[in-house]
Amino acid sequence: MKNTDDQFYIEKIKKGDPASYAFLVNKYKDMAYTIALKVLRNAEDAEDSAQESFVKAYQQLHKFENKSKFSTWLYTIVYRTSITKLQKNKIPFFPIDEDISENYAYDFSTSQTDEILETEQSTYIKSAIGKLPQMEGLLITLFYMNENSIREIEEITGLTESNIKVKLFRARKILEQELRFLLE
Repeated sequence: MKNTDDQFYIEKIKKGDPASYAFLVNKYKDMAYTIALKVLRNAEDAEDSAQESFVKAYQQLHKFENKSKFSTWLYTIVYRTSITKLQKNKIPFFPIDEDISENYAYDFSTSQTDEILETEQSTYIKSAIGKLPQMEGLLITLFYMNENSIREIEEITGLTESNIKVKLFRARKILEQELRFLLE
């Protein structure tokens, strides 16, 4: 199926045929669930997030301007909905490059393509972190994303300073390999 199929059904929906949305849901439901699962690491939450994303996409379909593929637009909604759900579940998430972006003024002329590239980059990072063992993923999140010190992580996890440093070192090596693999 081609993107022209998507556009055909989107136009039908916009003209008052909501039943046509079933085509798009069936076409993209598996990948939407996969993205949500990678972010949330919980099947039930991922299913809820994917469903919520399809509802949001339907409600906002009038704003879809064909500047990107429908699938890209939808997956961005899935990803953001999953991140929001993750934050509500008290699991902190901060983009790794947050401190860098705070030092620069936001350019409101940023294209949607740039936003998609940032989302894809963030998706790759989350995917790589998701492949880490649970403790290493937690340590990476606490140290790099939440900017906790080694001492604070000691208090949170009960691990020793040397154990934390070793696990962080190993986790960085695994992340480096995984990101190289994903980006190739």
